[in-house]
Amino acid sequence: MEQRGSGPGARSSHAVAVVGKKGYVFGGEFTPRVPVDNKLHVFDIWQRLWSSPEVFGDIPSPRVGVTMASIGNNIYVFGGRDAEHKELNELYSFDTLTNEWKLLSSGDAGPPHRSYHSMTSDDSSVYVFGGCGNAGRLNDLWAFHISDHRWIELLPSPGEKLRPRGGAGLAVSHGKVWVLYGFSGTELDDVHCFDLSSEDWTTVDTLGDKPSPRSVFCTVSIGKFVFIFGGEIDPSDLGHLGAGRFARDIYALDTQACVWIKVSAEGDHPGPRGWCAFSGLEMDEDHKGLFVYGGNSPTNDRLDDMFYLVPSI
Repeated sequence: MEQRGSGPGARSSHAVAVVGKKGYVFGGEFTPRVPVDNKLHVFDIWQRLWSSPEVFGDIPSPRVGVTMASIGNNIYVFGGRDAEHKELNELYSFDTLTNEWKLLSSGDAGPPHRSYHSMTSDDSSVYVFGGCGNAGRLNDLWAFHISDHRWIELLPSPGEKLRPRGGAGLAVSHGKVWVLYGFSGTELDDVHCFDLSSEDWTTVDTLGDKPSPRSVFCTVSIGKFVFIFGGEIDPSDLGHLGAGRFARDIYALDTQACVWIKVSAEGDHPGPRGWCAFSGLEMDEDHKGLFVYGGNSPTNDRLDDMFYLVPSI
């Protein structure tokens, strides 16, 4: 996707959220573990033009391993890791109409501190799962209800069946929160879901053309399908300082039949990558897809390109 104007530049471990036809990018690193900035960068998808608006209010500090999700005209930003390598747990909102940041929670008011966690949303709540906490990896699931600005820890996870992890896929589909894969010392290939009505966890046995174990991949929910793209399939011996082996394939999980389908895609391919920023994007009723910005490459070079995938199923 061709870009004009001054964009965020190459980075990984950042986040993006889409409101309307604009993508909002925040956080990330160019040098491993060093936050780049705390500017909010905006990409007008129709005009293919970058801008960095003047913002005010409770502006978050620079951070990596941060997540974002959008509901209506607001963007929600949670957690991450600061320049001193401390895990964070503030929840901020950003009003895209007024350009105002607000600190909604911090301290003991919500989920414990973490980075490289997963975040998604539906029409009424933001969900946060797992990540790297102060005492190790986590497997808890939290919901923030935007109507009353209240955090709720959902029913505890099913013990060892859902191992603590970072870099998992997280999506909401048909009243269930889906947790896919992730990293827990090794790359994982399990799937779990939490039913928001019955408040029960289920470990899901999937069929079909199953993806290889992976973490830090892109995830988007479209109807009954959860699509994943890329991710790390073999970590670097240098840990976060190096580049592991990355995937370039696309899969869809049919959440009703619990069947994996490998998806083919035409046009320009992003190539293998992980630690990307990604979001769902609806261009119109017939074109709903995955919006991907940047990430890390097999050469350990941060990327600044942008792609839009419209799945073929």
